Amino acid sequence: MEPSAAKVTLFEDIFEVNALNPDGYKFDRVNRIQAIGTTFECELLLDINCEIYSLLEGEKFTAVLASTLHLDGSPADHSCYMPNTTEPDLSDNYEYVMHGRVFDMAFKKDGTVSISISYGGLLMRLVGDARHLTSIQPDQRLFLLLKKD
Repeated sequence: MEPSAAKVTLFEDIFEVNALNPDGYKFDRVNRIQAIGTTFECELLLDINCEIYSLLEGEKFTAVLASTLHLDGSPADHSCYMPNTTEPDLSDNYEYVMHGRVFDMAFKKDGTVSISISYGGLLMRLVGDARHLTSIQPDQRLFLLLKKD
């Protein structure tokens, strides 16, 4: 990770896919990925557009949650994401990017937190030790960036 990118990154880990569509439901163009983080052991449930980006059971990928794509850390205009192809940004290092909003956070007595994020109808749930997820706040707008390892 570039030094300037560190101040925009809210969370980062490498995940291993342990199931595709674990609840048995299959939608056209959408796969639900169930994965476990290799460093922080967070549980991830993530909907992705499988026509654009596919992940298979057993594959590893890096997932990053970031507050902005600007490498200098300047705030993102969350009202409308329009990529600027003339200036480099954080997304240049990733294969799949989504923009969304935290819509629910549930803190549990065992010290874990469950964070739910909507990316325009594609959903994500990240569950893990609250110590590793302190940078993520309720109602926060953020970017999810993925790349296969």
